[in-house]
Amino acid sequence: MMLVLAIIHDEDAPDIMKILNQKGFMVTKLSSTGGFLRAGNTTLITGVEDDKVDEVSEIFKEKCKMRKKTVGESTPYTNMDGFMRRPVEVEVGGATIFVMEVSEFIKI
Repeated sequence: MMLVLAIIHDEDAPDIMKILNQKGFMVTKLSSTGGFLRAGNTTLITGVEDDKVDEVSEIFKEKCKMRKKTVGESTPYTNMDGFMRRPVEVEVGGATIFVMEVSEFIKI
């Protein structure tokens, strides 16, 4: 058995969870925050049989698309809160997927 832990964009989570559930995969959702943009992410955790890892990975690849987003960049020039912000375009989305071997699985 393998544990798949995927960090994805919040907007992608509902569709992916629905697809995983429809295909019989149980999934746990955790709210998380990214360190770079300090924006909300979703971390999904699911345990799958070894031969199903590719199927789960493909779902993430199909649904977790990169997108461009304009965010404020902090600069040390200000007259208000210590920083002025000027817009910067960055890529967000995609997925970071970890696949880990499970030595023991207990469901009570």
